[in-house]
Amino acid sequence: MTTGLFQPSHLLVLLVVVLVIFGPRRLPELGRSFGQGFRALKSGLDGDPDEGHKPDGRSDQPDRSARS
Repeated sequence: MTTGLFQPSHLLVLLVVVLVIFGPRRLPELGRSFGQGFRALKSGLDGDPDEGHKPDGRSDQPDRSARS
């Protein structure tokens, strides 16, 4: 039953349906958010020490060194 599930013709039809539903403008945003979510899941499972840091180098936590 699932032998021909991932044939090129089925994937092409799936791509066309996704394009019709979301539109070409929204697809890069969806891909970006999916990638960020996948990276967060992967780092959470691996126990990454940079857990509280954003990709641009900033931290989620307040900077305590700036206080006097």
